Amino acid sequence: MKNKITKNWGLKLVSFLFATMVWIIVTNINDPVESWPVSNVQVSIRNLDLITERGQTYEVLDDTDIIDTVMVYAPRSIIGSLDPNNIIAVADVNDLTSLDTIPIRLSTNKYNDKVESIKGNIDFVKLNIEDKQTRSFPIRANAVGEVREGYMVGDVSTEQNLLRVSGPQSVVSQISKVQADVDVSAFTSYIRTDADIRLYNADGVEIKSENLELSITKVSVNVEILEQKTVPVTYTSTGVPADGYRLIGETTSTRYNVVIAGRSGLIQNVNAIVIPEEAIDVSGARENVTAQINLKDYLPDGVILAEEDFDGLVDVTVYVGQEMRRTFNVAVRNIRITGLPAGLEAEIFDPEEECSITLIGLASELDAVNVNTLETSVDINAWLADEELDELEPGYYRMPLSISLPEDSAVVWEGPEVQIYISETE
Repeated sequence: MKNKITKNWGLKLVSFLFATMVWIIVTNINDPVESWPVSNVQVSIRNLDLITERGQTYEVLDDTDIIDTVMVYAPRSIIGSLDPNNIIAVADVNDLTSLDTIPIRLSTNKYNDKVESIKGNIDFVKLNIEDKQTRSFPIRANAVGEVREGYMVGDVSTEQNLLRVSGPQSVVSQISKVQADVDVSAFTSYIRTDADIRLYNADGVEIKSENLELSITKVSVNVEILEQKTVPVTYTSTGVPADGYRLIGETTSTRYNVVIAGRSGLIQNVNAIVIPEEAIDVSGARENVTAQINLKDYLPDGVILAEEDFDGLVDVTVYVGQEMRRTFNVAVRNIRITGLPAGLEAEIFDPEEECSITLIGLASELDAVNVNTLETSVDINAWLADEELDELEPGYYRMPLSISLPEDSAVVWEGPEVQIYISETE
């Protein structure tokens, strides 16, 4: 029996090997191994909490959590029954290397034992790991666009004024301002809306990062839209200059009109900005008085100055001049006597030939008076009224002179009383 088994063993071995080879050939012909490419396979990163629990943040670099191409090698029958959802890519933070990379493990969730091999074009997920930082920033509301002509943007405010930001220290440290923009184009009335919150660095470049955590992403913004109006500014003064000085009657200012703004119902009732006399005091002045006035102090509640380049400060000058005296003589024969009661006649006895009269005023006012055209007179009726007399008896009386200065003249005069003799008509 033993001889039968071992007899021709070489021939038998060759037969076995040939049979095996034939079986392999037949098998490969009927179900050959093929390759199957799968694109954009998402890598599942596990145990990321191991990073966040250390007070750190992470960021996947270079999109290495997506494998561009995965090649699967398996018999045709197996590949034909697989779809992209069967490809599993896993990176576990427990396998994190000192280079902050995590090896990717590829498999299938179907026929995994029949897959000969599976390989992707990348082998590691690359992470950027750094300390986590949390900071709070004031939220600034900003109006963008142009409102309708004749209107302007007033107060812009947010209903919440603080934002808390958490994320990688390298990103959070770049944040310079937090802003919510509201488009006010063509608006003429109050705006209340929700606006997206945006982060900016010191150069005004917006910072966008998926790794930042914001306490809020939108904020309610209130925008006042104010109507504009141009109104005059009026100035007055108080006080009396020193003796021998008086106001020239001229006041100058660096601004006579200003543009104001306010809500439409309020601004319509404002027709001028009136600066009270207490703001400019000329008491005892011997020279021009200049006062700096802040127009903002005299605006009605709810009204503001609308010019961006005007801070409200104006210089107002009230001109003060020194009085001068000019004396001239009038011939007594040229003095008229008026208001003489019937049956009486009058004659000036003193002075005998000329009366000296002094005009007092500013130089410009005195220059405007032509003494040669001035009329002088004695008004007896006016004197009787001042003296509360009904009748005039014959005798000597001292009565004041009157001078016919122009009605708009500020010149005053000084002159002596004249002595008049009253007698009955013969």
